[in-house]
Amino acid sequence: MTTGVRAAVPTDVPAVKAVTDMAYGHYIARIGVVPQPMEADHMANVAAGRVFVTGDPVIGLVVIEERADHLFLDSIAVHPDAHGTGVGRRLLEFVEARARALGLPEVRLYTNALMWENQQIYPRFGYEVVERRTDGPYDRIHYRKPLD
Repeated sequence: MTTGVRAAVPTDVPAVKAVTDMAYGHYIARIGVVPQPMEADHMANVAAGRVFVTGDPVIGLVVIEERADHLFLDSIAVHPDAHGTGVGRRLLEFVEARARALGLPEVRLYTNALMWENQQIYPRFGYEVVERRTDGPYDRIHYRKPLD
């Protein structure tokens, strides 16, 4: 069910930044660098139509990018107060529905190897590990989910 997910608009940018910072900020000490989603140009992503939000006020968001052969899930963020309420599941379902609507056969994403919570979440939603790769200061595990 993808109800309640909409394209972000410029007035959402402060909320997008706030939710992203709350969702990723606690990882700084663990991984030793600022997670890339916290350094993203949120206004540029919103202007490019890559950000979709849920909640009023915003409690969750995804940043996606259409590629030639897949939909790339660049970032997913859920406000800590909304953890365990199904927001993340709704956002992942939205991403898959979006990929299907665009005629793309799969969703791809990556997560930092030290964000071990994510390594338990994504396989539960049908994502499979493709590879582990170091990109600059980031040690990442890459996932894909083929769509029917």
